[in-house]
Amino acid sequence: MEHAAFTAGIPKVELHLHLEGALEPDLERELARRNGVDPARGTAVEVLVTRADFHDLAAACFRRLAAQDVRHAEVSFDAQVHLARGVAFEDVVLGLHDAAAQARRDLGLSVGLVLSLVRDLPLESAEAALEAAAGFREEIVGVGLGSGARDDAPAAFAPLLARARAAGFALSAHGDATRGDAPGHLRRLLEDLGVDRLDHGTDVAGDPRLLALVLERGTGLTCSPLSNAAATGDSRAPVIADLLRRGVKVAVGSGHPARSGGYATENVVALTREADLTFDEIIRLQRNAIEISWAGEQVREEFLAELDAFEALVAPDL
Repeated sequence: MEHAAFTAGIPKVELHLHLEGALEPDLERELARRNGVDPARGTAVEVLVTRADFHDLAAACFRRLAAQDVRHAEVSFDAQVHLARGVAFEDVVLGLHDAAAQARRDLGLSVGLVLSLVRDLPLESAEAALEAAAGFREEIVGVGLGSGARDDAPAAFAPLLARARAAGFALSAHGDATRGDAPGHLRRLLEDLGVDRLDHGTDVAGDPRLLALVLERGTGLTCSPLSNAAATGDSRAPVIADLLRRGVKVAVGSGHPARSGGYATENVVALTREADLTFDEIIRLQRNAIEISWAGEQVREEFLAELDAFEALVAPDL
Protein backbone atom coordinates (compact mmCIF):
# COMPACT_ATOMS: atom_id res chain seq x y z
CA MET A 1 0.00 0.00 0.00
CA GLU A 2 1.21 3.49 -0.84
CA HIS A 3 1.88 5.81 2.08
CA ALA A 4 -0.50 8.45 0.68
CA ALA A 5 -3.36 5.95 0.43
CA PHE A 6 -2.61 4.67 3.92
CA THR A 7 -2.64 8.21 5.29
CA ALA A 8 -5.86 9.08 3.47
CA GLY A 9 -7.69 6.11 4.99
CA ILE A 10 -6.42 6.07 8.55
CA PRO A 11 -8.77 7.46 11.24
CA LYS A 12 -7.40 10.77 12.46
CA VAL A 13 -7.47 13.26 15.30
CA GLU A 14 -6.98 17.00 14.64
CA LEU A 15 -5.73 19.09 17.59
CA HIS A 16 -4.29 22.24 16.05
CA LEU A 17 -6.64 24.08 13.73
CA HIS A 18 -7.58 27.77 13.86
CA LEU A 19 -11.13 28.16 12.59
CA GLU A 20 -10.49 31.65 11.25
CA GLY A 21 -7.62 30.10 9.28
CA ALA A 22 -10.06 27.61 7.74
CA LEU A 23 -12.13 30.30 6.02
CA GLU A 24 -11.92 29.24 2.39
CA PRO A 25 -12.19 31.89 -0.36
CA ASP A 26 -15.55 30.70 -1.70
CA LEU A 27 -17.19 30.93 1.72
CA GLU A 28 -15.50 34.26 2.39
CA ARG A 29 -17.07 35.67 -0.77
CA GLU A 30 -20.48 34.25 0.14
CA LEU A 31 -20.38 35.76 3.63
CA ALA A 32 -19.18 39.09 2.24
CA ARG A 33 -22.22 39.23 -0.05
CA ARG A 34 -24.53 38.15 2.77
CA ASN A 35 -23.32 40.88 5.11
CA GLY A 36 -22.55 43.65 2.63
CA VAL A 37 -18.85 43.60 3.46
CA ASP A 38 -16.13 44.50 0.98
CA PRO A 39 -13.42 41.90 1.74
CA ALA A 40 -10.86 43.97 -0.13
CA ARG A 41 -11.12 46.73 2.50
CA GLY A 42 -10.22 44.68 5.57
CA THR A 43 -9.22 41.30 6.92
CA ALA A 44 -11.06 38.10 6.09
CA VAL A 45 -12.59 37.78 9.54
CA GLU A 46 -14.66 40.92 9.00
CA VAL A 47 -17.10 38.88 6.92
CA LEU A 48 -18.00 36.93 10.10
CA VAL A 49 -20.82 38.93 11.66
CA THR A 50 -23.74 36.77 12.80
CA ARG A 51 -24.21 33.52 14.67
CA ALA A 52 -25.12 31.91 11.35
CA ASP A 53 -21.79 33.04 9.87
CA PHE A 54 -19.80 31.31 12.60
CA HIS A 55 -21.96 28.21 12.22
CA ASP A 56 -21.33 28.13 8.47
CA LEU A 57 -17.58 28.63 8.88
CA ALA A 58 -17.33 25.78 11.36
CA ALA A 59 -19.73 23.49 9.46
CA ALA A 60 -17.71 23.84 6.26
CA CYS A 61 -14.51 23.08 8.15
CA PHE A 62 -16.03 20.06 9.89
CA ARG A 63 -17.25 18.63 6.59
CA ARG A 64 -13.71 18.84 5.23
CA LEU A 65 -12.33 17.12 8.32
CA ALA A 66 -14.91 14.35 8.22
CA ALA A 67 -14.18 13.77 4.53
CA GLN A 68 -10.58 13.09 5.58
CA ASP A 69 -11.64 10.52 8.20
CA VAL A 70 -11.03 12.82 11.15
CA ARG A 71 -13.01 11.45 14.09
CA HIS A 72 -12.17 14.01 16.79
CA ALA A 73 -11.07 17.63 16.45
CA GLU A 74 -10.16 20.37 18.90
CA VAL A 75 -10.39 23.69 17.11
CA SER A 76 -9.42 27.19 18.24
CA PHE A 77 -11.27 30.46 17.75
CA ASP A 78 -10.03 34.02 18.27
CA ALA A 79 -12.88 35.62 20.20
CA GLN A 80 -10.98 38.84 20.85
CA VAL A 81 -10.85 39.90 17.21
CA HIS A 82 -14.61 39.42 16.97
CA LEU A 83 -15.42 41.15 20.25
CA ALA A 84 -13.39 44.14 19.07
CA ARG A 85 -15.73 44.42 16.08
CA GLY A 86 -18.84 44.40 18.27
CA VAL A 87 -19.77 40.74 17.75
CA ALA A 88 -21.37 39.19 20.84
CA PHE A 89 -19.33 36.40 22.47
CA GLU A 90 -22.40 34.18 22.64
CA ASP A 91 -22.97 34.51 18.89
CA VAL A 92 -19.43 33.28 18.23
CA VAL A 93 -19.55 30.37 20.67
CA LEU A 94 -23.11 29.23 20.04
CA GLY A 95 -22.67 29.41 16.28
CA LEU A 96 -19.60 27.20 16.54
CA HIS A 97 -21.21 24.92 19.09
CA ASP A 98 -24.30 24.38 16.95
CA ALA A 99 -22.06 23.30 14.08
CA ALA A 100 -20.13 21.00 16.42
CA ALA A 101 -23.34 19.33 17.62
CA GLN A 102 -24.44 18.89 14.01
CA ALA A 103 -21.06 17.38 13.09
CA ARG A 104 -21.33 14.84 15.91
CA ARG A 105 -24.85 13.89 14.89
CA ASP A 106 -24.47 13.82 11.11
CA LEU A 107 -20.77 13.16 10.47
CA GLY A 108 -19.60 11.13 13.45
CA LEU A 109 -17.08 13.86 14.27
CA SER A 110 -16.67 14.95 17.89
CA VAL A 111 -15.46 18.52 18.39
CA GLY A 112 -13.99 20.47 21.28
CA LEU A 113 -13.82 24.26 21.13
CA VAL A 114 -10.69 26.04 22.39
CA LEU A 115 -10.64 29.75 23.22
CA SER A 116 -7.44 31.20 21.80
CA LEU A 117 -6.05 34.20 23.68
CA VAL A 118 -4.34 36.45 21.17
CA ARG A 119 -1.16 37.67 22.80
CA ASP A 120 -0.60 40.36 20.16
CA LEU A 121 -3.74 42.18 21.38
CA PRO A 122 -4.03 44.08 24.67
CA LEU A 123 -4.11 41.87 27.74
CA GLU A 124 -7.37 43.50 28.78
CA SER A 125 -9.12 42.06 25.73
CA ALA A 126 -7.91 38.57 26.65
CA GLU A 127 -9.24 39.08 30.18
CA ALA A 128 -12.64 40.07 28.76
CA ALA A 129 -12.72 37.00 26.52
CA LEU A 130 -11.85 34.65 29.37
CA GLU A 131 -14.47 36.25 31.61
CA ALA A 132 -17.06 35.71 28.89
CA ALA A 133 -15.93 32.11 28.42
CA ALA A 134 -16.71 31.33 32.05
CA GLY A 135 -20.38 31.27 31.11
CA PHE A 136 -19.80 28.61 28.44
CA ARG A 137 -17.95 25.82 30.26
CA GLU A 138 -20.12 23.19 28.60
CA GLU A 139 -19.18 24.44 25.13
CA ILE A 140 -15.47 25.28 25.59
CA VAL A 141 -12.98 22.58 26.62
CA GLY A 142 -9.74 24.54 26.76
CA VAL A 143 -7.88 27.82 26.54
CA GLY A 144 -4.86 28.34 24.33
CA LEU A 145 -2.25 31.08 24.19
CA GLY A 146 -2.11 31.80 20.49
CA SER A 147 -0.55 33.97 17.80
CA GLY A 148 3.11 34.91 17.54
CA ALA A 149 5.14 33.90 20.59
CA ARG A 150 7.01 36.63 22.45
CA ASP A 151 9.61 36.42 25.16
CA ASP A 152 7.48 38.40 27.62
CA ALA A 153 4.16 36.68 26.90
CA PRO A 154 4.31 33.85 29.46
CA ALA A 155 4.90 36.26 32.36
CA ALA A 156 2.22 38.69 31.21
CA PHE A 157 -0.38 35.96 30.72
CA ALA A 158 0.51 33.82 33.75
CA PRO A 159 -2.25 35.18 36.05
CA LEU A 160 -4.83 34.86 33.29
CA LEU A 161 -3.91 31.27 32.49
CA ALA A 162 -3.89 30.43 36.18
CA ARG A 163 -7.48 31.66 36.32
CA ALA A 164 -8.33 29.55 33.30
CA ARG A 165 -6.81 26.49 34.96
CA ALA A 166 -8.71 27.16 38.18
CA ALA A 167 -11.93 27.42 36.17
CA GLY A 168 -11.34 23.91 34.82
CA PHE A 169 -10.05 24.66 31.33
CA ALA A 170 -7.22 22.61 29.84
CA LEU A 171 -4.29 24.73 28.62
CA SER A 172 -2.21 24.93 25.47
CA ALA A 173 0.18 27.52 24.09
CA HIS A 174 2.01 28.30 20.88
CA GLY A 175 5.49 27.27 21.77
CA ASP A 176 8.00 28.41 19.15
CA ALA A 177 9.27 31.93 19.77
CA THR A 178 9.40 34.25 16.78
CA ARG A 179 11.86 36.68 18.31
CA GLY A 180 14.79 35.12 20.14
CA ASP A 181 15.16 33.13 23.37
CA ALA A 182 13.08 30.18 22.24
CA PRO A 183 14.34 27.86 25.04
CA GLY A 184 13.61 30.49 27.68
CA HIS A 185 10.12 31.05 26.28
CA LEU A 186 9.36 27.34 26.28
CA ARG A 187 10.77 26.88 29.76
CA ARG A 188 8.36 29.50 31.10
CA LEU A 189 5.43 27.86 29.36
CA LEU A 190 6.31 24.43 30.70
CA GLU A 191 7.67 25.18 34.15
CA ASP A 192 5.86 28.36 35.19
CA LEU A 193 2.52 27.92 33.41
CA GLY A 194 2.40 24.12 33.22
CA VAL A 195 0.58 23.97 29.89
CA ASP A 196 -0.82 20.59 28.85
CA ARG A 197 0.16 20.94 25.20
CA LEU A 198 2.53 22.97 23.07
CA ASP A 199 1.28 24.01 19.64
CA HIS A 200 4.31 23.68 17.38
CA GLY A 201 6.91 23.40 20.16
CA THR A 202 9.67 21.92 18.02
CA ASP A 203 12.25 24.22 19.60
CA VAL A 204 12.39 21.78 22.53
CA ALA A 205 14.65 19.69 20.30
CA GLY A 206 17.46 22.20 20.81
CA ASP A 207 17.48 22.08 24.62
CA PRO A 208 18.21 18.74 26.38
CA ARG A 209 16.60 19.94 29.62
CA LEU A 210 13.37 20.90 27.88
CA LEU A 211 13.32 17.71 25.87
CA ALA A 212 13.72 15.68 29.05
CA LEU A 213 10.92 17.64 30.70
CA VAL A 214 8.54 17.09 27.79
CA LEU A 215 9.31 13.38 27.79
CA GLU A 216 8.92 13.09 31.57
CA ARG A 217 5.56 14.88 31.62
CA GLY A 218 4.21 13.40 28.40
CA THR A 219 3.54 16.90 27.11
CA GLY A 220 1.97 16.82 23.66
CA LEU A 221 3.28 18.77 20.67
CA THR A 222 0.82 19.62 17.89
CA CYS A 223 2.96 20.31 14.83
CA SER A 224 1.81 21.77 11.51
CA PRO A 225 4.31 21.17 8.69
CA LEU A 226 2.38 22.98 5.96
CA SER A 227 1.58 26.00 8.12
CA ASN A 228 5.24 26.11 9.18
CA ALA A 229 6.31 26.12 5.54
CA ALA A 230 3.77 28.77 4.58
CA ALA A 231 4.83 31.06 7.43
CA THR A 232 8.61 30.60 7.44
CA GLY A 233 9.58 28.52 4.41
CA ASP A 234 10.65 25.67 6.71
CA SER A 235 8.23 22.80 7.43
CA ARG A 236 10.49 21.53 10.24
CA ALA A 237 9.60 18.01 9.07
CA PRO A 238 12.99 16.44 10.00
CA VAL A 239 12.77 17.92 13.51
CA ILE A 240 9.16 16.79 13.95
CA ALA A 241 10.07 13.26 12.88
CA ASP A 242 13.12 13.19 15.15
CA LEU A 243 11.02 14.21 18.15
CA LEU A 244 8.48 11.51 17.29
CA ARG A 245 11.26 8.91 17.13
CA ARG A 246 12.63 10.03 20.49
CA GLY A 247 9.28 9.25 22.09
CA VAL A 248 7.79 12.75 22.30
CA LYS A 249 4.00 12.70 21.98
CA VAL A 250 3.94 14.44 18.62
CA ALA A 251 0.69 14.90 16.71
CA VAL A 252 0.15 16.62 13.37
CA GLY A 253 -2.42 19.39 12.90
CA SER A 254 -3.45 21.78 10.16
CA GLY A 255 -2.86 25.21 11.71
CA HIS A 256 -4.35 27.58 9.12
CA PRO A 257 -5.39 25.16 6.37
CA ALA A 258 -7.02 27.67 4.00
CA ARG A 259 -3.78 29.67 3.92
CA SER A 260 -1.28 26.80 3.94
CA GLY A 261 -2.97 24.52 1.43
CA GLY A 262 -3.74 21.46 3.49
CA TYR A 263 -5.84 19.82 6.17
CA ALA A 264 -5.04 16.72 8.23
CA THR A 265 -4.26 14.31 5.41
CA GLU A 266 -2.10 16.72 3.43
CA ASN A 267 -0.04 17.60 6.51
CA VAL A 268 0.70 13.97 7.38
CA VAL A 269 1.49 13.19 3.73
CA ALA A 270 3.90 16.14 3.59
CA LEU A 271 5.62 15.02 6.79
CA THR A 272 5.82 11.44 5.52
CA ARG A 273 7.41 12.48 2.25
CA GLU A 274 9.94 14.84 3.79
CA ALA A 275 10.91 12.68 6.76
CA ASP A 276 10.32 9.18 5.37
CA LEU A 277 7.85 8.09 8.04
CA THR A 278 7.01 4.41 8.31
CA PHE A 279 3.48 3.03 8.49
CA ASP A 280 3.99 2.40 12.20
CA GLU A 281 5.02 6.02 12.73
CA ILE A 282 1.93 7.30 10.93
CA ILE A 283 -0.17 5.17 13.27
CA ARG A 284 1.81 6.46 16.25
CA LEU A 285 0.94 10.05 15.30
CA GLN A 286 -2.75 9.21 15.65
CA ARG A 287 -2.29 7.29 18.90
CA ASN A 288 -0.37 10.23 20.29
CA ALA A 289 -3.10 12.61 19.17
CA ILE A 290 -5.91 10.84 20.99
CA GLU A 291 -3.72 10.36 24.08
CA ILE A 292 -2.96 14.10 24.37
CA SER A 293 -6.47 15.18 23.37
CA TRP A 294 -9.06 16.56 25.78
CA ALA A 295 -11.69 14.14 24.51
CA GLY A 296 -13.92 12.20 26.86
CA GLU A 297 -13.28 8.56 27.64
CA GLN A 298 -15.97 7.28 25.27
CA VAL A 299 -14.54 9.22 22.33
CA ARG A 300 -11.04 7.93 23.15
CA GLU A 301 -12.19 4.32 23.35
CA GLU A 302 -14.19 4.56 20.13
CA PHE A 303 -11.25 6.08 18.27
CA LEU A 304 -8.69 3.57 19.51
CA ALA A 305 -10.98 0.68 18.62
CA GLU A 306 -11.38 2.05 15.10
CA LEU A 307 -7.65 2.66 14.78
CA ASP A 308 -6.91 -0.91 15.91
CA ALA A 309 -9.42 -2.25 13.39
CA PHE A 310 -7.86 -0.18 10.59
CA GLU A 311 -4.38 -1.39 11.49
CA ALA A 312 -5.52 -5.03 11.52
CA LEU A 313 -7.31 -4.62 8.18
CA VAL A 314 -4.37 -3.12 6.30
CA ALA A 315 -1.60 -5.13 8.01
CA PRO A 316 -1.45 -7.81 5.27
CA ASP A 317 -0.79 -5.09 2.65
CA LEU A 318 2.02 -3.35 4.52
